[in-house]
Amino acid sequence: MEKDLIEYIAKSLVDDPSAVQVNIVEGEQSTILELRVGSGDLGKVIGKHGRIAKALRTVLQAATAKSGKRTVLEILD
Repeated sequence: MEKDLIEYIAKSLVDDPSAVQVNIVEGEQSTILELRVGSGDLGKVIGKHGRIAKALRTVLQAATAKSGKRTVLEILD
């Protein structure tokens, strides 16, 4: 569910939606979502002063609050 949510939001933000990739790394107490976008779209996902990245992380935390696991979003280049 979390993967689909982040993938949908990221694809709507970037110019090249086919380059968006989300990988899940499961741990015992946390889940890490690794977001990769095309080279020219990295700034669109991060935003000015990281505002869009912060908003993505906030939405992700709200979506996974009931599960009890910590969910982290990493934006990779």
